[in-house]
Amino acid sequence: MGSAANPLRDAQDRRLPRIAGPSGLVIFGVTGDLSRKKLMPAIYDLANRGLLPPGFSLVGFARRDWADEDFAQVVHDAVKEHARTPFREEVWQQLAEGMRFVSGTFDDDEAFDRLKSTIDELDKSRGTGGNFAFYLSVPPKFFPTVVSQLKTHGLSDPGPGSWRRAVIEKPFGHDLKSAQELNSVVHEVFRPSDVFRIDHYLGKETVQNIMALRFANTMFEPLWNRSYVDHVQITMAEDIGIGGRAGYYDGIGSARDVIQNHLLQLLALTAMEEPASFGAKALVTEKLKVLNAVRLPEDLGRHTVRGQYAAGWQGGEKVPGYLDEEGIDAASKTDTYAALKLEINNRRWAGVPFYLRTGKRLGRRVTEIAVVFQRAPHSPFDATDTQELGQNALVIRVQPDEGVTIRFGSKVPGTQMEIRDVTMDFAYGESFTESSPEAYERLILDVLLGDANLFPRHQEVERSWEILDPVEEYWETHGRPEQYAAGTWGPKAADEMLARDGRSWRRP
Repeated sequence: MGSAANPLRDAQDRRLPRIAGPSGLVIFGVTGDLSRKKLMPAIYDLANRGLLPPGFSLVGFARRDWADEDFAQVVHDAVKEHARTPFREEVWQQLAEGMRFVSGTFDDDEAFDRLKSTIDELDKSRGTGGNFAFYLSVPPKFFPTVVSQLKTHGLSDPGPGSWRRAVIEKPFGHDLKSAQELNSVVHEVFRPSDVFRIDHYLGKETVQNIMALRFANTMFEPLWNRSYVDHVQITMAEDIGIGGRAGYYDGIGSARDVIQNHLLQLLALTAMEEPASFGAKALVTEKLKVLNAVRLPEDLGRHTVRGQYAAGWQGGEKVPGYLDEEGIDAASKTDTYAALKLEINNRRWAGVPFYLRTGKRLGRRVTEIAVVFQRAPHSPFDATDTQELGQNALVIRVQPDEGVTIRFGSKVPGTQMEIRDVTMDFAYGESFTESSPEAYERLILDVLLGDANLFPRHQEVERSWEILDPVEEYWETHGRPEQYAAGTWGPKAADEMLARDGRSWRRP
């Protein structure tokens, strides 16, 4: 039976959310931070919202020597601490009945045999229908091992009428070559359409709102081009340092960690043409067209900047510099701040610079896209009347306080004709009573539904590395990252880079 259509349900009715069919999720690396803080709470929140099938099952795989009950307890604690929705005992009981734990290492054949029999048992006891997604919440170096083990033990083969999918967390390689190798390993085992690469930024409501803002309204799209736009700034700033992630972060750096995936994806959504539909294929087609048109500046020395945070004050406390963090080599050249200027060689955007920047230990945690418009071609007002006037801007705030701000000039009340910037602000929290789901809720549900439109495909991943690799190669042989004090907005060179173009960074 399984997926018989409900005769009482109108296919056009958007109020009823789509509910996943019979299925389960296997998490490799289930003891990690991501799993505890994001994945387990998201699974509980989905169950609590009634979006998971009654027999949904969760299998954890890790080195610990736990019984199923121990695993359920860990999930329980993670959910109590991090879930977005209130804790309900009956929802928990139903979920907990489908929880299993398999102990072992990634090269342990017996463990994978146990995983197979666990899945077979869940098919019988919980009615999961042979449908399982494998979530690889593990360091990238283990991807090939886990994926080939799934194949060897017959776990990647769905059998008739059911599905098996793989979910991969970034980083997808550390350059073009490694990304291609990784893709070929994964695609040997899973069809490209069954591989879901998680970029949690794309699961955020605001990011999807970029498309709504542009294509559902007529007031923005006519201005969304080189005739009206002066430049675009895309910023992802963090106020934290690397914490305990020295082992992962050192040698990777902020450009590989954030620009290659999140920021280039945001650029693609901001700059792409209207897709034929919002299906996965049509979206990828338009995003790829934009990414293929992206050009790096010829002089990388003048139009890219990297920095490293030094000691400083943040949030009222003294924090150490990157080179003083535990586990970091004092000679490390890893960037904790990166900024670059890109252009898009197509009719819509020719000559409009896109400035991308990201960094740790900056002034505050914020991600935003600012579309900055040209100044009025002629001003009938005296220069003194408009001293306070900046450029019109449309700012999409992705986090933390999601929304959209429009900045424009307005007359100051009084007898003088004085003009100053004012803003109109839309905040999600004020216009909608429903709180935004966590990105991982949306993405895990999409994986179970087989809906791929919020996931970057391998072509996009490879093209993004093609864009970034020359910058990384240039940095490798030219100097060191510039130091900037923690709690500031990055190195001086970044301000100079924009000043040379007669522009300045926005203060988010």
